Amino acid sequence: MNIFISNLNFNVSDEELKGLFEAFGEVTSSKVITDKITGRSRGFGFVEMSDEEEGKQAIDKLNGSEFNGRELNVSVARPREDSGNRGNFDRRRREY
Repeated sequence: MNIFISNLNFNVSDEELKGLFEAFGEVTSSKVITDKITGRSRGFGFVEMSDEEEGKQAIDKLNGSEFNGRELNVSVARPREDSGNRGNFDRRRREY
């Protein structure tokens, strides 16, 4: 089960996020998303848990809970939608 976590403290590491969810079962991966340019946390991340029931339990217990001074938003991750080129603007071609 892939889980989305938002409103993370900007100092939370991948390992801290993993440790938070390990209390509920086996975590196969954890990733705090960072800005490509600055390398700083963007305040959200993803955790993959091998067992769906354990994942649901983690969501139920952790959603709305406080972690490192922030109230977490925890939910099932939705598949990323293809955003295309975001309208008619194409950054590779600069036609005016």
